This record gives sequence, structure tokens and C-alpha cells, in this order.
Amino acid sequence: MTIRVVRLELARDHDFPLGSDSRGYELHAPLTEDGHIDAEGWRKHRKNCKVRRFWVGEDDEIGHLRHTQGGTWTFHYDETEADLDDEPGFKFESRVFKVGEYVSVREHDGTLRTFKVVSVR
Repeated sequence: MTIRVVRLELARDHDFPLGSDSRGYELHAPLTEDGHIDAEGWRKHRKNCKVRRFWVGEDDEIGHLRHTQGGTWTFHYDETEADLDDEPGFKFESRVFKVGEYVSVREHDGTLRTFKVVSVR
């Protein structure tokens, strides 16, 4: 199982009409050959499944990828088990993480933002 580093950059939206390469996430996750997050690979290597949220003007947030009992993938930044700081991925279980694809994340403030997959290495 290979952990991939997926870079997500903010896609165009009403706040950022040109998108932004200085706002997004770097996600370390096991991916299947077709680009889906591999739940079994995550279970075996969850400590290596990290996320870094980068947002110009703010400190980076470092956390990890979580898979909830309900099947939702979230970005979790707090060392406690509280879900208060989780940022859930919108239907990550069915999304493909390949260059050019789009995924959405519900951020801390409740805003659902869309991000473009710009690299997978």
C-alpha cells in the first residue's frame, strides 16, 4: 500500500472568482488504482494519513484523516476525540482523487468549499 500526497487547491467560488493556489489542503492517504480513498489501507496505516490545511494569512493546521463509524471521511485537527473541529469531506467515499477532479470540504465555519485536485504524488 502506497500513501499518496494529494494537493487540493481552492476552486473558483463567489469569494474567490479565480480560485486560489494559496488556500487548500495537502492530504496523505492510501488510494486505490482508480483514485478512491482505500478504507482498508487507511485502517492499516492511519497514523500516516495526515492532512495540512494551508490558508494564506493563517497558520497551517496539521491533523489527520479520520473515517467515522458512519462512513464519513473527515479532517481532524485536535488530539481529543471531540468532533468539534472536524472538517468532513463531501461524499469522499465516492470521490476520485485524480488531477483535474473536484472535491468539497465543509470547513470549520460550516462553509462548503470546492477544491481542485492539482497533484497526486
